[in-house]
Amino acid sequence: MAAVITGEVASLSSDLVYEILSRLDGTTLASAACACVDFCAITREEGIWEDVCGSLWPSIVDEETKSLIHSLGGFRKFYADCFPLITNEEKVSAVQWDSDLEELYVWSDYSDDEDEELQGVLPSDFVSIVDVRFKDKVVYSKVLWGIPDADDFHGWFSRCPFRIDLLNFSDEDDNPGSQITVSVADGLPQLTSIERERKDGKFWRELQDSIRLSWILVNKRLKQAVNLASWSPLGGQRHWPTDNDFLIHFGSILPSHNILPCKVVQCIIGMKCRVSHVGVGENAQTTLKIIELSMQLEDLRHAHLNGKNSLLVLKRAMSCRRSRNYSEVLESCHQYSKAQSELKEEKMRSQDRVDRLCIVSAIAAFASFWYFILFSEN
Repeated sequence: MAAVITGEVASLSSDLVYEILSRLDGTTLASAACACVDFCAITREEGIWEDVCGSLWPSIVDEETKSLIHSLGGFRKFYADCFPLITNEEKVSAVQWDSDLEELYVWSDYSDDEDEELQGVLPSDFVSIVDVRFKDKVVYSKVLWGIPDADDFHGWFSRCPFRIDLLNFSDEDDNPGSQITVSVADGLPQLTSIERERKDGKFWRELQDSIRLSWILVNKRLKQAVNLASWSPLGGQRHWPTDNDFLIHFGSILPSHNILPCKVVQCIIGMKCRVSHVGVGENAQTTLKIIELSMQLEDLRHAHLNGKNSLLVLKRAMSCRRSRNYSEVLESCHQYSKAQSELKEEKMRSQDRVDRLCIVSAIAAFASFWYFILFSEN
């Protein structure tokens, strides 16, 4: 340890102070740095921030990922970039849909030469660092280099809906080593009856309160990183598509100015879990298996973004405003959901007006036809 302890805490061993501070979480450590000059000197050490990041994101412990973080500016900067969550700077409303830009928003109209900004974005530039916890226990960690199935970057990838799948297990996948499971021993509540769960939703609430997810996206070319997840679930759907399935959503709101007709889009991180029971009768124990974990982008009209626009949005997300105030993050997501509902209602009202106009036109045509028939006979 390079820092030298002086002043009020000089009587303590520097190694002891370092050991104490290294056990703190990042927020408390940052507060401790403001307490005195000695603490501030210790908190500048990269080693202590490496310990903090390693405890928060266990997926970064391998040497290749550590080298990547050092290239971004070190662990202290990595924590400052990725611990705060993305929050939208402006109020989201349905009226932000740009009808003029919508005329240009046709996938077939895009060519590689038209968008200069895309020239500096490649799927291989991105690295996903993902960690899933259940009641503070790490159940899954993965580092994904690049974007899978993006070989045909200037072909189908740029025009097809964008999606990153980390997990996609079939019902026939019975290899225990490839499965991500949470059991009663991990704190999972016992689910005795699906019918009872439909009524009280106790298991569903416990699942939402206990599961946490972090999805950090790194751009190696820009040397920037951002956390696209919301830590806690933003919502979901229980008993879908089967009684034993639970779908949980995480995510964030990302800017899309001059890329799409809407000024913001939603990054949706979906986690699909399936409940099963191990054992027979009274000895049966509830087990939760995570069978899908994916990320995709969606606009205000619930349309999935293609690969090209998704890369542009993700590149811009690297410089998004961030906040440690979780209520501010939730408010941003709530505004987006409200704007989606308003846009859907406006679309339904517009469709209703068109339907009424068609009915009136049909009645007028029918009346004109019979008027012509009756008076032509006279």
